[in-house]
Amino acid sequence: MRYFIKFSYLGTEFHGSQRQPNGITVQETIEQALKMIFREEVPLTFAGRTDAGVHAREMYAHFDLADCQLPIAPNLVFRLNGILPNSIAIHDILPVTDDAHARFTATRRTYEYHIVDHKDPFLHLLATRVRPGLNFNTMNQAAKHLIGKQDFASFCRSNTDVKTTICNLTQAEWKVLDDGYAVFTIAADRFLRNMVRAIVGTLFEVGRGRMTIDQFTQVIEQHNRTVAGDSAPAEGLFLTHIEYPKEIFQE
Repeated sequence: MRYFIKFSYLGTEFHGSQRQPNGITVQETIEQALKMIFREEVPLTFAGRTDAGVHAREMYAHFDLADCQLPIAPNLVFRLNGILPNSIAIHDILPVTDDAHARFTATRRTYEYHIVDHKDPFLHLLATRVRPGLNFNTMNQAAKHLIGKQDFASFCRSNTDVKTTICNLTQAEWKVLDDGYAVFTIAADRFLRNMVRAIVGTLFEVGRGRMTIDQFTQVIEQHNRTVAGDSAPAEGLFLTHIEYPKEIFQE
């Protein structure tokens, strides 16, 4: 039987979400907890990858259980949360159809990038500190050119092994939530490696008057990572929502 596991994590102490040989990851940590419960390996397939220091308010992964393991599943949320560190929280275990895939069945993903223009000891791990004076109106005018199905190679990490750099963006908007605090929300059917941070870093150039809106559109059209701005730091980035077709979830 296949299950989706819904969880969140603070990415500060992890070397990214997916397992790798050179550091502790979210995947490794959850898989170790599952192994303690089931006494065997339970591999996870994540809905996507987040880099070191990036957070997730909502992430999904799928795993399979044999029929003999099913009685354990109802208490799995409680048991996992008792094992895992405070930086990871399991929210739900959801039975799905056998062909449901955490990554490939997802239809929409949403990220937020948080910034603050003053020193705040309670936000330094959760928002990127920037110099005051960003022009959010101009940044939003530029961000409108991101909407639609197009090639985002200019915002993709170099030497990334992907079949296509075309994505369909449905939302890209800055909102000032409080004095000196703002959030950029961006949603698409899929995202490329480092894409959101590269977009945010380039929009910073627009907001500081170093790049015009026309130049920003040219960056998109050139399909060349070297013409875009630097990637924004990791700590301000959150994966906030992943959408799936309702019919994959079972009662």
